[in-house]
Amino acid sequence: MANKVYVVGVGMTKFEKPGRREDWDYPQMAKESGTKALADAGISFDEVRQAYVGYVYGESTAGQRAVYELGMTGIPVVNVNNNCSTGSTALYLAAEAIRGGRADCALALGFEKMQPGSLGSTYDDREQPMGRHIQALAEISEVLFPPAPWMFGAAGREHMKTYGTTAEHFAKIGEKNHRHSVNNPYAQFQESYSLQDILDSRMIYDPLTKLQCSPTSDGSGAAILASESFVDSHGLAGQAVEIVGQAMTTDFASTFDGTAKNIIGYDMNVQAARQVYDQAGLGAEDFQVIELHDCFSANELLLYEALGLCAEGEAGKLVDSGDTTYGGKWVVNPSGGLISKGHPLGATGLAQCAELTWQLRGTADKRQVDGVEAALQHNIGLGGAAVVTAYQRAER
Repeated sequence: MANKVYVVGVGMTKFEKPGRREDWDYPQMAKESGTKALADAGISFDEVRQAYVGYVYGESTAGQRAVYELGMTGIPVVNVNNNCSTGSTALYLAAEAIRGGRADCALALGFEKMQPGSLGSTYDDREQPMGRHIQALAEISEVLFPPAPWMFGAAGREHMKTYGTTAEHFAKIGEKNHRHSVNNPYAQFQESYSLQDILDSRMIYDPLTKLQCSPTSDGSGAAILASESFVDSHGLAGQAVEIVGQAMTTDFASTFDGTAKNIIGYDMNVQAARQVYDQAGLGAEDFQVIELHDCFSANELLLYEALGLCAEGEAGKLVDSGDTTYGGKWVVNPSGGLISKGHPLGATGLAQCAELTWQLRGTADKRQVDGVEAALQHNIGLGGAAVVTAYQRAER
């Protein structure tokens, strides 16, 4: 039987526009988030038995260089790269170490030092991992570069054509997330905009305007995971948050079934969510707060259906109902999401974990959602991997 896994400490930096902070390289970012997580857990680094460190843009063993800012104790340090789901993949691996009894305390750390502007490839002398995905989408959609807004925008257009969703539905998601970010001191952007502001901002790929797209960012996040015996021996039950379900999926054959939504991971998301709901004995209706991967507003809308918040084709109605913000059935992306909080790829999943841990503890300040008993996290990277995690407060 697998061991229970608890989040006992979290920490993150403020997410920043790339290069905004001088003399802020990835070791300094990691030191800041990791030190905060250790302090939150009330432990020293020498109690950590394994570390999993995520980043997308960086040299080999940058994970070791980052962890050495916290201590040099000879523990295994595993470098992780899984595109935009890198942080959650590090979290998944650290949790697996606890579940399997290979460690009683593990660190998941993620960081990114990015270049301004749209994402691009680093190595152009070899096969691109997403080449097949891009080719498949090119067969059903006009081609636009950079690829990311085109891929998610094409899925949004497909939903509009199939179900009658409108540009305003996507813009409402951008308006919601920017409004939520006003209360998040860690967010890269902390400004609200009217719906008309969202619609009138610069068009990136119709229907996606600039204020519906996540920016590149610098930043770091960290989480300390522990076993039940570690929680008990260190008196951490009062702050521990249990991971009650977690799954990672990669592409299925259905990714290439001729639909834009599956090229951007819809079926991966569906299957990961189903596994988590089965593990946790919970359904979508049992969560009060959700942090999900709104790299573009179109992806958030599609995720409402993939995660089971509504039936397929009903996401537009869900947006109009107001059920994904304060006062509704769920509060989705109280942090402001990737659109407003920012998206340093290796740190994103761990920032989501931090936000949900604070929400379950009741310490999210002005962002606090009422009556949080269970929280859901979703993070995806194209090419591809989807990670879904369910959390509940530890039994007292």
